[in-house]
Amino acid sequence: MSASKMFSVLLLVHLLLLAPSSSIEPISTAAFIGVTTAVTSLVTYYTGAKPHFAVFCYMWECCAEGGNYIGLNEDQLEKDLKETLFGQHLVHKIVVKAIKNFVKKPNPSKALALSFHGWSGTGKNFVSNMIVKNLYKQGLNSIFVHYFVATKHFPHADHVQKYKDDLQKWIQGNVSLCQRSLFVFDEMDKMHPGLIDAIKPFLDFHIVLDNVNYRKSIFIFLSNAGGMKINHITMEFWKEGKDRESIRMVDVEPFLQMGAFNEKTSGFWHASLIDKHLVDFFVPFLPLEQRHVRMCINAEIEARRLEFTSSEEKERIIDSVLDEMTYFPHLERIFASMGCKAVSAKLDVHI
Repeated sequence: MSASKMFSVLLLVHLLLLAPSSSIEPISTAAFIGVTTAVTSLVTYYTGAKPHFAVFCYMWECCAEGGNYIGLNEDQLEKDLKETLFGQHLVHKIVVKAIKNFVKKPNPSKALALSFHGWSGTGKNFVSNMIVKNLYKQGLNSIFVHYFVATKHFPHADHVQKYKDDLQKWIQGNVSLCQRSLFVFDEMDKMHPGLIDAIKPFLDFHIVLDNVNYRKSIFIFLSNAGGMKINHITMEFWKEGKDRESIRMVDVEPFLQMGAFNEKTSGFWHASLIDKHLVDFFVPFLPLEQRHVRMCINAEIEARRLEFTSSEEKERIIDSVLDEMTYFPHLERIFASMGCKAVSAKLDVHI
């Protein structure tokens, strides 16, 4: 094939690949499955090989096994969690190990499914972004990473069947392009019941489904559901004088699984994903104490490289931000109601 024709093919492929990444609206995905097939066939026809060829991978992000764009930076992920995620020993224990062991398997038995639970501001989105950053060279800009927000992408209860159909086509199209695709479903507690079961075939123990292998994909669910139970358990440990680090997965995970399945307002209500045990880990994010929020403020200051005239001035700023946060129980002021979510905005005011 001539150089000019090769460039034309690459340009067409690049434009077609970029099209769905500009918006993750599942409504417009009916045509995407056809585009995916056309792109794959076109590149295969011109190269006589896989669509992940050297020139394409040099110029644009591709999904080549052992390539430069996808690969877990395990040490950096552990370092990021240690230095920027506070008060979440169970998250530290589960997430790195689950991602590391899954990515290392050449032929996993099923796609990895992680469900993050806890109140707002405890780090669910933060950790999912951290996983993305350390698994994909392009991070959140990777065309193989896909975010769905329940209230934005699935707002209407009377459109659930259409959402389910479009969601299946979207996932099939994207995994056809890259088996190592990652999908994040945010606001699971606001998702219409029954909708998430559309992805059950992709999480099940199928070797191949319609000529597509989904077993290397990763699905992450983010939910506030179960937050009250997590808070109650953490509070009981505090009342009994027990260290929060002594809380184990077995103390929390069964309640999260059962609660998500039985909570009528949750997207997991009576979901076959739970009934068939297709979610691998229900990861609890504990409520943050004042000391953890202090760490968040200090980390934000360091990240911004803010300078102060003295250490006393820095501590005064940190104390001022802490004082403006809301806590529970009201009298004891132990746990931050919003975790670290408001830290950045409140710091803006005081600097």
